[in-house]
Amino acid sequence: MNPVPPDHALFGRSKAMAALKARAEKICRTTLPVLLSGEGGTGKEALARWLHANSEYAAGDFVKVSCAAIPGTLLESELFGYEAGAFTGATVAKPGRVELAHRGTLFLDEIADLDLSLQSKLLHFLQDGTYCRIGDHAERRVDARVVCATHKDLDEETAAGRFRQDLFYRIHVFRLQLPPLRARREDIPLLAEFFRTHFQKQFGMKTEPFPPEMLEYLKNLPWPGNIRELANGVARYVLIGPEAAMHQEQTAKRIKTTASAGAAVAPVTLKQLAKGAIKELERNAILEALRENQWNRRKAALALKISYRSLIYKIREAGLPSRRASLRAAHDAETKSSPF
Repeated sequence: MNPVPPDHALFGRSKAMAALKARAEKICRTTLPVLLSGEGGTGKEALARWLHANSEYAAGDFVKVSCAAIPGTLLESELFGYEAGAFTGATVAKPGRVELAHRGTLFLDEIADLDLSLQSKLLHFLQDGTYCRIGDHAERRVDARVVCATHKDLDEETAAGRFRQDLFYRIHVFRLQLPPLRARREDIPLLAEFFRTHFQKQFGMKTEPFPPEMLEYLKNLPWPGNIRELANGVARYVLIGPEAAMHQEQTAKRIKTTASAGAAVAPVTLKQLAKGAIKELERNAILEALRENQWNRRKAALALKISYRSLIYKIREAGLPSRRASLRAAHDAETKSSPF
């Protein structure tokens, strides 16, 4: 399950987000294709879902296709479907994602990774809304809003011949560029509290609001993983406590990023770094052992080959939740549906 709730798509008060929201509100009601670009983790899928929910196709399905995750040999049948007998193993006919998106939204994620041989077939569909299943010559017509997304520079991909120019012009009717988190730092405290409230409900756990010094610390981190990384950090904060959540991991990233930029950093000894890394590895090992043993601490201690008393001490030192809270969170995770 993706831990990032979708309703953060246009969340924030920064100038960058205000401009993005104003542009998105203008084009959401159109039926023309939209291209979403931005770094990984900036919320492209969430924005695609927002566009769908605020379009005239909102009553239809939101159908996602990951062009990077599905091999090119399988992607054609996944997109356009096939008839029985079209190839070995095709015992029954199957509709493609394009067909399933009729009167809804077809979201083509990582469109830059689409195989060149498929780009021409996608272009044909975008031009007149018709396509053929594999093994069939009958044309089918679909009415769907198409939203594409990529973290790559599609202008460069087109110039290099890795992406068809005519397809680029077809999907590039409107472009929405999502800003990285470092370009909207004033939104970080708002997003952190937004995610904290969300994960409290999801895990069934109570946490205090972030202290001002923690929010200021979060604002100054590089966040190469953008919103996805921030959300994951807040999830850890809620689940295992502030001491264990983000500090060590993000401090290491801050040191690496700042050092590579040639700026001065606070002196940190190798001993301190090693100690922090060991603590993080130990915490992860304990958490994994508890999960594998259904949070039975005696069994977990046996698996880790340490005494029960040592395990209890390390659990408290790491800020891990109590057995009761952990079981409740695990139960809630199983019984509750995804926030998507």
